[in-house]
Amino acid sequence: MDSKFGSMFESIGNFFGGGDQIPWCDRDVIAGCEREVVEANNGDNEDRKNESIMRLSWALVHSRQKEDVQRGIAMLETSLGNTKSPLHQREKLYLLAVGYYRSNNYGRSRQLLVQCLEIAPDWRQALSLRKIVEDRIAKDGVIGIGITATAVGLIVGGLAAALARKN
Repeated sequence: MDSKFGSMFESIGNFFGGGDQIPWCDRDVIAGCEREVVEANNGDNEDRKNESIMRLSWALVHSRQKEDVQRGIAMLETSLGNTKSPLHQREKLYLLAVGYYRSNNYGRSRQLLVQCLEIAPDWRQALSLRKIVEDRIAKDGVIGIGITATAVGLIVGGLAAALARKN
């Protein structure tokens, strides 16, 4: 009996909380990536600089801190125009989609995933994130409909009570 209640509360929590499988990144990892970028900028190896910036972007968009996520989005959007390789473009689009998902901008996340999947239609990570994003969009729609229905019900109930008092 307790396990049934536990699983019910867990599924309710996942419904309202998201319950996605996208990894999180902590401040220590971000700080390490920032140090790596500084060290790479002191060298001459352009590939090392780009790789360290990509690792930092990954860490930032996977952060629990909104300002880190926004910083990661800004870095990726700035560097997206300079990307020549379809593989790198795919990865940047995916990371941008993660960032926008973390920022609750599900529509923009879905748009970026569509672009990403045009480059690599069978990429499992992007397909998985697209399902998570579409489920979240549907869930938000259900919650919005519920809130609207409740508001309409309260208004109608209030009007009915007012009319009943008049008579």
